[in-house]
This record gives sequence, C-alpha cells and structure tokens, in this order.
Amino acid sequence: MRHRLIVLIIAFMIVPTCAFAHCDSLSGPVVADARLALERNDVAPLLKWIRPEDEAQIRAAFARTLAVRQLGPEAKELADMYFFETVVRIHRAGEGAPYTGLKPADAIAPAIVEADHALESGSVDKLAKMISEHAAQELRERFAETLKMRAHSEESAVAGRAYVESYVNYVHYVEALADVIHGSVHHEQEDRHP
Repeated sequence: MRHRLIVLIIAFMIVPTCAFAHCDSLSGPVVADARLALERNDVAPLLKWIRPEDEAQIRAAFARTLAVRQLGPEAKELADMYFFETVVRIHRAGEGAPYTGLKPADAIAPAIVEADHALESGSVDKLAKMISEHAAQELRERFAETLKMRAHSEESAVAGRAYVESYVNYVHYVEALADVIHGSVHHEQEDRHP
C-alpha cells in the first residue's frame, strides 16, 4: 500500500488529494466538454467521457438542462450546474471511482494543468522539465537526509532506527520513481522492505 501511495505522490507532484481526479474540477476536461455541448446545443462533444450504457441518461439530462436554461439567468446557472454534476458523477462511476462533488476550477495540480497544456500545444517539453526537476529535487533532499542520518547511525539504537526509517523512505522513493519511469508497478514489491 505504501508503495502505491508513493507512486501517486510522484505522479501528481505531491499535491492535495482533490487534484487526483481533475475530471471533478470545474476547469477539468469533462466540464469543459459539457460547456461546449451546451454552447453548441449538441451533446456529441461530451459523449466520449461517458460509457455507452450511460449515454441515454446523459442525453436525458442534457434535454432537461436545455429546457430549464430557457427560464432565465438563474435557472440557466442552476441547470448548468446540475448538468455538470450529473455528467461528472456518471463519468466517475464509469471509471469505478466515487463522486465527491465538483471541485473549484483552481483545484487542479500544476502538473495536470501542464499535462493538458502539453496536449494543446503539441509539446511535452515543459511538462517533462517540470516533473524531472521536481523528482530530482525530492531525490536530492531524501538522499541528503539519509546520508546525514547514516553518519550517526552507529551512535545509538535510536539514531540507527532513524537512519533505517530515512533509508527505507529514500529507497522506496527511488523504487517508485523507477516503476513510474519504466511503466510498471510490481504489486509483489509493495510490502518489501530493503
């Protein structure tokens, strides 16, 4: 379990949990396509986020939303929010993930924002640099702490245990980085300690 957590932390650059599911954000790609669908009066741009078996439910919510939007500005705002919440809830259910409500537009982690920008710009260079610099800095900090603790590890059992804890933290980080880089997370290694 700890190994998976480290991988998630690395993958999302140590950000708050709300950023893990950026599809839940008001500025995420699901809501962006829902806005586009409402703007165009065409549900088609949104259907890629929905499983085929959920399409009828989305089409029905879309039709209700369009009808209510005609009742005035407040009704439009309320109907849009209903539609965004419905779409995100159904999308998340299709992923087997819980729906915990829509997050504010700024809830998306910087790395995820940059991942979307990379797709828009056609270049991954800025994202690659951002992630590699973060991983390198984190690695340097863990290494320095472990090296410092190692120098005092023979002074007492307490110092030795502090070193071992730091060492395990450092090595698990390196393992997690290697797993992410090589694209394979080995579940049998999750509970392994060096």
